[in-house]
Amino acid sequence: MAPTRISEDVSSKAIDGPKTIETRLFINGEFVPSNSGKKFDVFNPATEMLSASVYEAEEVDVDTAVAAAKAAFPAWSERGGFDRASFLYKLADLYESNNGELAKLEAISMGKPVGKYTEGLGSAKLLRYYAGKATDVQGESSLQTANFVNITFRQPFGVCGAIVPWNAPVTMLTFKLAAALITGNTLVAKSSERAPLTCLYIGALCRAAGIPPGVVNILSGTGQVCGNAMSRHMDIRKISFTGSVAAGRAIKKAAAESNLKNVSLELGGKSPLIIFEDADIAKAVPLAAMSILSNSGQQCIASSRIYVQSSIAEDFSWKLVKAFQEKGKNPSGNNPLAFDTVRGPQGDKSQFNSIMRYINEAKSAGYKILTGGRRDGDKGYYIQPTLIYNPNDKSSVMQEEIFGPVQCLSTFENEEEVLQRANDTEFGLYASVFTKDLSRALRVAKKFEAGTVGVNTTSPMMTYDMPFGGWKGSGDGRELSTHSLSVWTELKSVYIAL
Repeated sequence: MAPTRISEDVSSKAIDGPKTIETRLFINGEFVPSNSGKKFDVFNPATEMLSASVYEAEEVDVDTAVAAAKAAFPAWSERGGFDRASFLYKLADLYESNNGELAKLEAISMGKPVGKYTEGLGSAKLLRYYAGKATDVQGESSLQTANFVNITFRQPFGVCGAIVPWNAPVTMLTFKLAAALITGNTLVAKSSERAPLTCLYIGALCRAAGIPPGVVNILSGTGQVCGNAMSRHMDIRKISFTGSVAAGRAIKKAAAESNLKNVSLELGGKSPLIIFEDADIAKAVPLAAMSILSNSGQQCIASSRIYVQSSIAEDFSWKLVKAFQEKGKNPSGNNPLAFDTVRGPQGDKSQFNSIMRYINEAKSAGYKILTGGRRDGDKGYYIQPTLIYNPNDKSSVMQEEIFGPVQCLSTFENEEEVLQRANDTEFGLYASVFTKDLSRALRVAKKFEAGTVGVNTTSPMMTYDMPFGGWKGSGDGRELSTHSLSVWTELKSVYIAL
């Protein structure tokens, strides 16, 4: 992989940047330039300096990648499950041993602090989990029809597509890659143009793991060109997307207008967190803060709306302010390449501007800002962790996904009221409740309109053996767990006359 210039360190405690940066497309087991030679720039959001210029995939490159995946599919799908699993085990080992390099690449492209980076380690565990699911891709049998034995097959779609977001590219790519490959599919994946570097590095790891050429192909490009071409491609039979609601709608529309390919979506969130007066405040406060501070608030499952019972609202509010100020502070400056940095910048300039617009709208509306509300420093796209007190339930900061370190705190009086308000959103990805009353916890969990519910915990709590996905406008289909195996396979009924 040819080296590319890396932005200078901004702190004396910073480690060196990546050894090398791959900028080409990964197609059929090789790194190749795009057909047109066109490139796009990737900037370090901590320094606002150029990190790399990456080859941009267009429709012809999608065609090439799909052709490679199509050619690789027959042999890959005919391999036994244990055989396919062996490649995932090898890939998991490589993820672990390369976590440090992945961290450096993510630091200069998305701004994620190296000291907090564990995506390579967590994704290695996920690969091993799916490798262990090789024998769970099974059908069923029925003897209920006289003179027949009837069975079902679970079979791969063929060539599948994966479009992954910029906020957690390694994790999101692995969610899709692991499930697709263990079920016998081949894959064409597209990274976000904001943070493509780690996904390309995963391509190199796939090759090092011995995964046959064409089984995994990784493209860098825009959603409007590369993503649209994938969504409309007649030889891609299934596509999995994680990202915005608007892009999810566009992908479903493109699929409907082409070959009606299967589409699974994991979209945005506006996750509520309810704190009842009997809650363990010492536990709830740090978890509430962590949920919005993790990844600089750039995660779809972040608890961005907190509802606190009025009787404890003042105490909870000021303890949360203190947690924001303590947990969101970088000890030695805002540098993702320093190990003691805990909070990174927003992903890029457009994301920074979008978040500041929401904050300024809240100020203009007269809402009280308990802490934060301003840019952090004069270099890089850093925003102070911000807590907005009692905004209107219909305001933009309460209804729209901000995708940054901005949390809204509102008060409530009773259970019925707060559940109505918590569910008053088009999103339904994650919801949480803190209470010592088990019956109330179960009532609330049942009534939450969300795909995942935390009781006395909150996001980012998830486990690989439990399904993950949204209700309502937060998407459809599930990732993780045994349930995801059905998302990546077709079901076939077979009738056998005796």
